[in-house]
Amino acid sequence: MRAVVFERYGQDAEVREVPDPEPSEHGVVVRVEATGLCRSDWHGWMGHDPDITLPHVPGHELAGVIEAVGPGVVNWRPGARITVPFVCACGRCAACAVGDQQVCERQTQPGFTHWGSFAEYVALEHADVNLVGVPEELSFATAAGLGCRFATAFRAVVAQGRVAAGEWVAVHGCGGVGLSAVMIAAACGARVVAVDVSPRALELARKFGAAECVDATALAGAGGTAEAVRELTGGGAHLSLDALGSPVTCVASVQGLRRRGRHVQVGLLPSAAGDPVVPMGRVIGEELEILGSHGMAAHAYGPMLEMVRSGALRPDLLVTSVISLNAAPAALSAMGKAPGAGVTVIEPARG
Repeated sequence: MRAVVFERYGQDAEVREVPDPEPSEHGVVVRVEATGLCRSDWHGWMGHDPDITLPHVPGHELAGVIEAVGPGVVNWRPGARITVPFVCACGRCAACAVGDQQVCERQTQPGFTHWGSFAEYVALEHADVNLVGVPEELSFATAAGLGCRFATAFRAVVAQGRVAAGEWVAVHGCGGVGLSAVMIAAACGARVVAVDVSPRALELARKFGAAECVDATALAGAGGTAEAVRELTGGGAHLSLDALGSPVTCVASVQGLRRRGRHVQVGLLPSAAGDPVVPMGRVIGEELEILGSHGMAAHAYGPMLEMVRSGALRPDLLVTSVISLNAAPAALSAMGKAPGAGVTVIEPARG
């Protein structure tokens, strides 16, 4: 099969022929119809993830068609249209036993723990635990984001963030996850403040339901951004998300909360960027909540898919660019310099 491969961190990847994957006993091989280009893929390419072994094929949010199944798979057959959470759970550990597959103790992640979906085919583990059927009316380009950015944002806003109608929600960083969070929070009846440095990203955020937009470019770091959010929301956000993952956006998110507000950390914080200095005095004195959010288990997809089917959520509108496999190496490298607005999807069949 053809796949995007890199042999050194931070150096150009290339498209080459590599062996086709084989399904494990409880796994499947999926023909990749669409796979999203995510900032997490860029972090992996840069060497920020200790699980990656070189040479490596990135890619973790995907949709496609089952090509082959292992002998232990019960519920899935070749030809099924599927997507999958980027956390593939084992189904047997203590976390899985209580339904928390998104923090599985023995999880695998395509594109990180093993070769991923920037390829014509990808192997996935424990299919009966992890696969999610894709409705016929949903395009593969749209469904790819349900494996990471959109599902991650949904759980961060709805389950971890406990959003309520009428609340103020601040979203720091309006890339794929951030724009998804804006759309989801607005669909739930919240008033959203979108924060970014890109005018185009803020334009999309307003299109997807943001009531207010803050251009952080001219503000004095985290303090200035937080002050702008507090002013727009009449005292601070009830719920705030760092959807980018940097010390500055993390601190700005916490500082922009009102009393008893909730911060959800969604964006990865690579060690190379340093640890954020969270104002724990405020956390204690104002009873703030600091929460993490890590994807969404396959069994929890139902409510999100219902909102997609009803038209209340439109993940298709987030896709602003569709490229070929040959264009993927350059697009991956460019994420560190000038990340594009909206979501880029790779379709391997394009070449």
